[in-house]
Amino acid sequence: MSAALLLALPIAMFALLAVCWPLRHTGRFAGMLSAAVAVACFGIAVALFASGRSELYEYPWLVRSGHVIASVGWRLDPTSASMLIVVTAVAACVQIYSLGYLSHEPPKDLGRYFAWQSLFIFAMVGLVVAPNLLQLVGCWELVGLCSYLLIGYWWRKPSAGKAAVKAVWVTRFADIGLMTGIVVLYGATGGFAWDHVLAPQVATAVAALLFVGVMGKSAQMPLHVWLPDAMEGPTPVSALLHAATMVAAGVYLVVRAWPIFHAAPDVLVVMSWVGGVTAFTAACIALVQTDIKKVLAYSTCSQLGYMIAGLGSGEMLGGYLHLTTHAFFKALLFLAAGSVIHATGTNDIREMGGLWRKAPWTAGLFGAGTLALAGIPGFAGFFSKDLLLEELFEAGRYGPLVLCLAGAGLTAFYMTRVMCLVFSGEQKERVHHAHESPFVMLAPMLFLSVPAVAAGWFAGPFAERLGLEYHFSVTPVGGIATIFALGGVGLGVARYGIGQLTWLAWPAAATFLASAPVDRLWAAAWRQGLLPFARAAGWFDRYVVDGLINLSGWVALEGGERLRLLQTGKVRDYVYAAVVGVVLLAAWGAMQ
Repeated sequence: MSAALLLALPIAMFALLAVCWPLRHTGRFAGMLSAAVAVACFGIAVALFASGRSELYEYPWLVRSGHVIASVGWRLDPTSASMLIVVTAVAACVQIYSLGYLSHEPPKDLGRYFAWQSLFIFAMVGLVVAPNLLQLVGCWELVGLCSYLLIGYWWRKPSAGKAAVKAVWVTRFADIGLMTGIVVLYGATGGFAWDHVLAPQVATAVAALLFVGVMGKSAQMPLHVWLPDAMEGPTPVSALLHAATMVAAGVYLVVRAWPIFHAAPDVLVVMSWVGGVTAFTAACIALVQTDIKKVLAYSTCSQLGYMIAGLGSGEMLGGYLHLTTHAFFKALLFLAAGSVIHATGTNDIREMGGLWRKAPWTAGLFGAGTLALAGIPGFAGFFSKDLLLEELFEAGRYGPLVLCLAGAGLTAFYMTRVMCLVFSGEQKERVHHAHESPFVMLAPMLFLSVPAVAAGWFAGPFAERLGLEYHFSVTPVGGIATIFALGGVGLGVARYGIGQLTWLAWPAAATFLASAPVDRLWAAAWRQGLLPFARAAGWFDRYVVDGLINLSGWVALEGGERLRLLQTGKVRDYVYAAVVGVVLLAAWGAMQ
């Protein structure tokens, strides 16, 4: 069994659904085929990881003078094999879940949805197993295309179309840095491999430029503005692209290109601060959200900030372990949120309450995901988050550490707020007719709840497979983080469950951040900065550059018109001119 199957199966499924429109228009049957392929990919990924085998296959793509500049193929090693399990597991669960969640969609639209889902799996697998940065970037952009298509799936909604375009523009803007970094890498090494030994200055330049692309894809401040709007897409899309896998591609790029980033300590310092600020700020914004999906969207921004901050410590394990555990429990939370929306018909948590009586399975699964996200001891998030915070402490990154610790308390608080407002208390009008989701939606959530709870217990073997060491121990930093998490849960229950602590109000800063000031800054930069600059550049191009070109043409034409007068066509005039020339030359020679 080879990693090539993981590339061949989903792209073949996409091609079949794209070309064979009668099959695509069957809707649910097309979805069942696509889901079966996704499940098969998950089985293959598990088998490859369990085998421990490594593969490297490269087919020459760009060749110059007998030298291979770039190649395509796949690279299977412990790092990529573990990420393949994450991608395929979440994708398979999302596709099965979608069969129930989108069961009322028109068949042709449903077939289109599953075609794009298959294309996404191919793109993400190609990104994970890429043997070099050039292939990774190609799949990176294809993932972005799938994101655009799936966010705008409900294309009749203007807000969905705007959100899809916004995601493209923001991430493509960040990708300017990514592309430039690859050019600098090629200029320094003549290739696109990420394991070259680079001079410190080159490593710093390449890592800094690559990190700009990472900030866009993984929604780091201030390039996070596209992710909350991306919730306009179907909830399964939010779970797949914007919680578990696509947004994690930026973090995975740092892990995959770790030799470059590890050789650039100044960039790692910047990463730790960017991640810490993102973790804290996004958690503050999540405090005041009333849309259940946007709470989880800002939570995703915050958790991605944790990962980036952890990698900025100079250690890879904490950030990568948190990427893995977060993928499972955040996908679980999004699917459970979809179940809530499916039951109540609204995203607004203020219109919910007492839902646990109507949907006990959904309530229990959402609760499991909440405890994992909050970092409660025993759950997956506890192990990865504590390791990440300990790495920040050991590296002396105290500022980002404090921000992340504060974010840990806020995370526990705002997730407890959601649990209490949605599932406890009195039933609101919308909840009276709510119902539990069908088994086709509950089964994927049940599957995801297992790693959401237990994945952290396998951190040791996970680290060993990566060639690293992990030994769980209770540390002061971990203890403080646990106190913050338990305190956040306690305050949340007291405020929203029991109804006490009514004096506990939102800080003005959180309300201000929730009013999208960063969006307004980007809009102002666009309207008052970039557009006037573009108009000025257009004027300069039209009247200065074009004017100089037109002036040179006019001078040539006018000069030609004047010089034509010397061409009389009379032999006598030419003889006179030759004689005058000879006389002048003789005179000049005599004077020398």
